[in-house]
Amino acid sequence: MSTPHDPAVRRRGDEYLVLPEEIETFRREGWVHLRGVLSEEELRPIEATYMAFLRREHAVPGKDYCDMSGDYHRSIEDYDVLNVMLPTRYLPQWSGNLYERRAASIARQIQGAGLALDYDQLLAKPPGKPAAVFAWHQDSAYWPDTPDPRTATVWMALDDSLRENGCMRFVSGSQKEPKLRAHRPLHGDREKSHTLVAAVDEAQDRVEYAEIRRGDVTVHDERVAHGSGGNPSARWRRAYIVAFRSHATIAAERAMGFTHSHNDPIEVLERVGYAAAEKRGR
Repeated sequence: MSTPHDPAVRRRGDEYLVLPEEIETFRREGWVHLRGVLSEEELRPIEATYMAFLRREHAVPGKDYCDMSGDYHRSIEDYDVLNVMLPTRYLPQWSGNLYERRAASIARQIQGAGLALDYDQLLAKPPGKPAAVFAWHQDSAYWPDTPDPRTATVWMALDDSLRENGCMRFVSGSQKEPKLRAHRPLHGDREKSHTLVAAVDEAQDRVEYAEIRRGDVTVHDERVAHGSGGNPSARWRRAYIVAFRSHATIAAERAMGFTHSHNDPIEVLERVGYAAAEKRGR
């Protein structure tokens, strides 16, 4: 007998039913795990396009295909975390795919009406990459300050994502802290890499590992501290991310020239970084 917790029951065309207790978990912890958002059959065409991007069969210029754990000057063979920013910008016919539509329904249930897709991203850790660490950070540190900060970042696993291959991890409840944590550029400046690193004490903070299965998602808030470990395993750890924010916030970002592209001019990133520093009260 099926139950409301059965993913097959919760998938309804373009919709996925989020339960009240899951919305409460998101409010309390800053993130939530939702099971079986896409079935195996639904995942296969998504996976085919995803891998075509990783193989560079779809052209992605400049820094929008980069290594998020290292610097922009490495050869692709040395990448630890393969990062493709804004894939639907470079393959417009992929826009509005089933995952994107179902994620939009999740975002609406968790964060309310008036949201739109702000950006999409592919993040993949190849096998045997113990250095494929995605640094601790809060998304707000990358973004401009706007009056409506509602965010639902939906992170889907294309592989079982476990501690052994570098699953997501969160400092649960950190979204409730009054100020953003201090962040620093991973390599000293953002010309070499956009990556920022937040101050997290893994011995003292309430770190939780989000071990999820293929087709599952996590959804997180813009202020919750999160990151992921390396992948020394023999398996991939591939993720497909879509982030939803309010129409007003997206309009404000674009007016600043901020598009979430890693090809954005450095002066735009510096202006956004200043706004984030102001939010930290520094």
